Amino acid sequence: MERRVVITGVGLYSCIGNGKDEVLDALRSGRSGIIYDEQRKEFGYRSCLTGMVEDPNLKPFLSRRERIGMHQPAMYAFMSTKEALEQAKLDVDFLDKNETGIIFGNDSTAGAVINTIDKVRERKDTTLIGSGDIFQNMNCTVNMSLSTIYKLKGINITLSAACASGSHSIGMGYLMIKQGLQERVVCGGAQEINKYAMSSFDGLGTFSILQDEPTKASRPFDAGRDGLVPSGGAATIIIESLESAEQRGAEILGEVIGYGFSSNGEHISNPNFDGQFRSLNMALSQAGIQSNQIDYVNAHATSTPVGDSMEAQAIHSVLGDQVPVSSTKSMTGHECWMAGASEVAYSLLMMQNNFVAPNINFETPDEDSAKINIVPEMMEKKIDCFLSNSFGFGGTNSSLIVKKFVK
Repeated sequence: MERRVVITGVGLYSCIGNGKDEVLDALRSGRSGIIYDEQRKEFGYRSCLTGMVEDPNLKPFLSRRERIGMHQPAMYAFMSTKEALEQAKLDVDFLDKNETGIIFGNDSTAGAVINTIDKVRERKDTTLIGSGDIFQNMNCTVNMSLSTIYKLKGINITLSAACASGSHSIGMGYLMIKQGLQERVVCGGAQEINKYAMSSFDGLGTFSILQDEPTKASRPFDAGRDGLVPSGGAATIIIESLESAEQRGAEILGEVIGYGFSSNGEHISNPNFDGQFRSLNMALSQAGIQSNQIDYVNAHATSTPVGDSMEAQAIHSVLGDQVPVSSTKSMTGHECWMAGASEVAYSLLMMQNNFVAPNINFETPDEDSAKINIVPEMMEKKIDCFLSNSFGFGGTNSSLIVKKFVK
């Protein structure tokens, strides 16, 4: 018998807030976290816009030995996971005695790799690199750090799926719990924000150059959009079986009821309608609900001309023209490997507080965005069920459906 999968903890370390309270305020007010980074100009970037996420001070929480192997994604992920576990009322003692898994989305550690190589170039001796560098350099830096800090003894894998990484991590954790393979899984996504991480994307010309007013540069669905704005941080979602949550007396924040996925099987970077269409329909089918039961869509929409248009077509085809749609990337920029997890977290906050966050900077629709119900200003609304889309390079697609928990 398949088990129900519920959410018991959420943590955020984002450019719009360190922790859920700050993030909730930003979502309500439509506050952007995008800045102009002068350092990127000096480095040679075409676009110097970014969502700014400060490196946290981990000294009050972790020993030097625990910190030494942590690069930006792991540092951010520790902060979001600490908050999520506290909300879920899961401490190290419990985790040490009760098998808990971790599936985290992460697809780069560029900054750490370059820093290590620079040490070798300067010192001409690999033995002088430092013992922590290898753990910082690996894409699984988040999982290695968190699993040892929190004594996690279940599934332990890093999920690498471009900008759908965070969403797929929740989806895969959901499937494992549903099938009885795990009781609970720490899921999420993390994204480094240093200047090294995004230079190749900038070289492709995918970033916005509307730099005079940074907070207005990320314009999902707007006819005047000219590219995305990179961002980062980390988001953690604690999911577990309903039986486990009830046995612990945990507060249930929502229930994951559907996970759709697909691969475009075509161009390595261009999106297509068919892949997104299949992902959306699969999520609805698995959830066992009709399209009119979706109260809100947090769109993947990154503020790129082709990507936003393709998603608008898919949403219109599957869900029609009435469901409220917004892209929180209008405020956060594109959080890349983190986005699929953070946007579930943002949507949960909306569901708990009965509002739809605005798609800021949406002023003029284009031919496709005019066909769907994009919300340009904060709207008070009861949300019982939401859908979150995430699509990535290589044609990977993920759609998650979460509803309010009903016994």
